[in-house]
Amino acid sequence: MGEPIRVLVTGAAGQIAYSLLYSIAKGDVFGKEQPLILVLLDITPMMTVLEGVVMELQDCALPLLREVIPTDKEEVAFKDLDIAILVGSMPRREGMERKDLLKANVKIFKSQGAALDKYAKKTVKVVVVGNPANTNCLIASKSAPSIPKENFSCLTRLDHNRAKSQIALKLGVTSNDVKNVIIWGNHSSTQYPDVNHAKVNVKGKEVGVYEAIKDDSWLKGDFILTVQQRGAAVIKARKLSSAMSAAKAICDHVRDIWFGTPAGEFVSMGVISDGNSYGVPEDLLYSFPVVIKDKTWKFVEGLPINDFSREKMDLTAKELTEEKETAVEFLSSA
Repeated sequence: MGEPIRVLVTGAAGQIAYSLLYSIAKGDVFGKEQPLILVLLDITPMMTVLEGVVMELQDCALPLLREVIPTDKEEVAFKDLDIAILVGSMPRREGMERKDLLKANVKIFKSQGAALDKYAKKTVKVVVVGNPANTNCLIASKSAPSIPKENFSCLTRLDHNRAKSQIALKLGVTSNDVKNVIIWGNHSSTQYPDVNHAKVNVKGKEVGVYEAIKDDSWLKGDFILTVQQRGAAVIKARKLSSAMSAAKAICDHVRDIWFGTPAGEFVSMGVISDGNSYGVPEDLLYSFPVVIKDKTWKFVEGLPINDFSREKMDLTAKELTEEKETAVEFLSSA
């Protein structure tokens, strides 16, 4: 066994973290040979709750978990990190304008970006989960100029997994039989779940999803809406936001960064748009199809984009541009 890696999870006393920490600590993400130190950051009022989480992690008696460090101090949390998973953010409260939500989060992610810049390894991989995830991720990156922009990504894997699963359910196959769905754009209800390039294994034969499903109006209508609004549907049913599925998606996302994507498959993640060939404006944190090798992602190039897709891709880019403009205004005053 090698040296332990340092992994930070923020919002560590919250419900997504509660589903996530066990999977990381038992080796589902970085492999069964990789020891780790878990650093858990949350706000001061949550420290007592966090102590309970630490007790439970100790009680799991996990061989890979070398140390657990609970803290409410950024200088402790961000020191020498290999991976930062930023789950904590200001949640939207009832009656809260999106603008107010952005303002509160700009403050948090400016501060955490600066702490990454100051204390973390320059090779740190940063994954932003807390919403609005794309814009929070962009703000963190802009606040950490000494860390490469490419090291920052935000989670759209939950949307990706939701899309995959809807196709599998429709066809009566397992989600493993479906590959190369794409989530374009923002992790919001303007995201565009695209299956024009997706393949499905039906009775041992790989076919395009449109060909397999033979129901274009469902694929262009209810399928897209279901994926876009799935988070809200879970909240309506459970009175709590998706935690189990979010934690699973975070594990998938980070594991793919660490070990790479399987041959012939691509995944969706929010990354910096600079240099893309899909007409998405530069300097946006936008979800694209990517392949990953040696801990480095690359855009999947050369996918033909039809008019239906173009319109949806532009719409979500427009929303992200507006969010960014509002956030950057707040950034100068935060």
